[in-house]
Amino acid sequence: MDALEQQPVNQPDADFNYNTDGYDGDGAEDGKSQDSSETLPYIDESPTMSPQLCVSQGPDGEAVSPTPIEGDIEKGLEMKKLVLSGFLASEEIYINQLEALLLPMRPLKAAATTSQPVLTMQQIETIFYKIQDIFEIHKEFYDALLPSIQRWDEKVTVGHLFQKLASQLGVYKAFVDNYKNALETAEKCSQANSQFQKISETVRVKGPKDSKDCSTTSSMEALLYKPIDRVTRSTLVLHDLLKHTPKDHPDFPLLQDALRISQNFLSSINEEIDPRRTAVTTPKGEARQLVKDGFLVEVSESSRKLRHVFLFTDLLLCAKMKKTAVGRHQQYECKWYIPLADLTFQTLDDSDSCPSIQVLPEHEIEEMKMKISVLKNEIQKEKKAPKGQSRAERLRKKMNEQESWLLLHSPTIPFRIHNKHGKSYLFLLSSDYERAEWKESIQKLQKKDLQTCVLSSVELQVLTSSCFKLRTVHNIPVTTNKDDEETPGLYGFLHVIVHSATGFKESANLYCTLEVDSFGYFVSKAKTRVFRDTAEPQWNEEFEIELEGSQYLRILCYEKCYDKSMLNKDDNEIVDKIMGKGQVQLDPQTVQSKNWHMDVIEMNGIKVEFSMKFTSRDLSLKRTPSKKQSGVFGVKINVVTKRERSKVPYIVRQCIEEVEKRGIDEVGIYRISGVATDIQALKLAFDTNTKDILVMLSDMDINAIAGTLKLYFRELPEPLLTDRLYPAFMEGIALSDPAAKENCMMHLLRSLPEPNIMTFLTLLEHLKRVAEKEPINKMSLHNLATVFGPTLLRPSESESAKGQHITCASDIWSHDVMAQVQVLLYYLQHPPISFAELKRNTLYFSTDV
Repeated sequence: MDALEQQPVNQPDADFNYNTDGYDGDGAEDGKSQDSSETLPYIDESPTMSPQLCVSQGPDGEAVSPTPIEGDIEKGLEMKKLVLSGFLASEEIYINQLEALLLPMRPLKAAATTSQPVLTMQQIETIFYKIQDIFEIHKEFYDALLPSIQRWDEKVTVGHLFQKLASQLGVYKAFVDNYKNALETAEKCSQANSQFQKISETVRVKGPKDSKDCSTTSSMEALLYKPIDRVTRSTLVLHDLLKHTPKDHPDFPLLQDALRISQNFLSSINEEIDPRRTAVTTPKGEARQLVKDGFLVEVSESSRKLRHVFLFTDLLLCAKMKKTAVGRHQQYECKWYIPLADLTFQTLDDSDSCPSIQVLPEHEIEEMKMKISVLKNEIQKEKKAPKGQSRAERLRKKMNEQESWLLLHSPTIPFRIHNKHGKSYLFLLSSDYERAEWKESIQKLQKKDLQTCVLSSVELQVLTSSCFKLRTVHNIPVTTNKDDEETPGLYGFLHVIVHSATGFKESANLYCTLEVDSFGYFVSKAKTRVFRDTAEPQWNEEFEIELEGSQYLRILCYEKCYDKSMLNKDDNEIVDKIMGKGQVQLDPQTVQSKNWHMDVIEMNGIKVEFSMKFTSRDLSLKRTPSKKQSGVFGVKINVVTKRERSKVPYIVRQCIEEVEKRGIDEVGIYRISGVATDIQALKLAFDTNTKDILVMLSDMDINAIAGTLKLYFRELPEPLLTDRLYPAFMEGIALSDPAAKENCMMHLLRSLPEPNIMTFLTLLEHLKRVAEKEPINKMSLHNLATVFGPTLLRPSESESAKGQHITCASDIWSHDVMAQVQVLLYYLQHPPISFAELKRNTLYFSTDV
């Protein structure tokens, strides 16, 4: 038994005994190259074990059994005896393990009827459900099989025993259905009762009769997994018995029938069992299971590296995909691992040795998004073109490279982990939700009594090679890895009202953030105000969130930290405590209705109530012709300035003044959404010329004021830079010669109506002043051009209809947007332009640039 228990590398578990390399005894004869990762006991992963794959199909769809090896009958008989002997030995160990589970059950049941029960009778029934029945079935099978092997010859039949065993698999179905419930109950009882915790962590298992060492210890959790393991292995042994049984032997049809029953059973529970297991056991002899995996960006040697990170029950393993020749199996290479018993999360105070975070200028990220959007548009066109498939494939390859670059360079939120006996490591994530998920998963595992482990090179190799099979995330989340049939996500504007939250145990300072996915990763898009000192916050705040191929909305609920000693110096470090988090899928059918759709996200006992509705980009991009003369929103700019007797509309001057007074240092000013209800209140105030508008402006959240200014330009019936000149702006920005471009771009500005020129120049100088504070507010000239470019240039509906026919929302989004951003960026990067200079002779601008 000792030898068995201490061979974790090649054997899935101690009871798997009838072949030294795990049970795949005749793999070589099938002409398959086997590595250690192929021999793991998966139910629905491994081709040798999948119910769909391990039996070939006949013409009528019936299972066809493996053909016995031709040749010497005696050799086949001996092989069959070896297979059975090995299976019998492992069956003995399995029966001992079941018996070990039953031993504590009896005293626990006796105690349940006393005044001091360890567990209730219901808890005992749940944890040990069907174990007694399974034990009796296998004891009877073992007692019948043993004498058959002891008097072995060609006349001995065992098929009827396997057939009977297979016919009793209904008990296993009941066990599997209850398995998750049994584990959860056992875990809860362990946490609540130290006496039961002690019992469940050290269950004594007696060894085989001929073993010198009579017993070993295992945990109840590990033993409860044994029946699930056993079903797969019984099916595997039937394969090999059939290989070594002649077709005319009385056993053959009986074994064939047993295999058919087992296959059907496995197929029925295929999706119910979590097959993510490895060939390596933990120091406590339990099966090491994969809990979570995913792609993360690691900062290594001062550069960003894409890693696949695997969280097992007792360790965290960081791997990278090896480069392999075409046609060869992909493999992982382990970069490092940390036993969870030694893993801690770093704070900034003790992370001096951590590598610094390299953050690219945001305009480079935005430029790449634009390029990807243009490529998406081109790929759609090529797909429809005759013989366009090969070009589409080349474009797809290019887009894959660009999306991979984006995934690597966009994350900025640090996730630091530390091995208390060694190095520290730094990952960068794009979402605080994702960081919280990893942290919570690790901390949940650390609550168990973990032992540190040191893997030998062979064990590490086996574990790393098993990662390829075990992984649940197969590809980096880029568009090119999705099927064409998959939903492309939503393009447009999602309106979300965060109403309220309940379920907090005590009063706190609470707020929510909203995240959506775009380009394969999640980004934070909006944040409610902090509701102070309450257990029932009522935010009732509305946000307008731009969607770029989004499929999910996430809501995170935080408790605000006001303790200055806990504030981190790192801008990307969020120290506020996450109280709960949850996500909903953005179902186009649900959100695209004109009505608000109300929903609730439940998170850690907290319920957040919210409503949402969606406006597709093709609708939200349309400028509607002006139908009103009163107010300022949706009214032509010359009408407003004439009425006000001003050169620049009052709304533009006031919003700019307020932003420069108290918003110029605000991180993400003009990028972060303001509360939609505040924006609508300001819109109404400007439209009705409310007397106390200045008081409103001084009291209002600065992001709402910035949002009001953007909304004013977006709702102009004609863009600020006019429909008439739009084609010329597009042509001018595309010119290569700097002097020609200068002449053209200045001529176009001068050609604008006077209110448009004055308003544009006022806004231009304001945006330059905002960008001067980029180190504080993180808004570069390029960021501001990305926000305002389409707003100031996008043609009205009638004008855009004259252009080419655009077939889908993502085409609309990418169409000309890059050029619109570049036009505004050109003027932002240009030396100061005054109205007087514009009115001078054109030749003034013809000097060499």
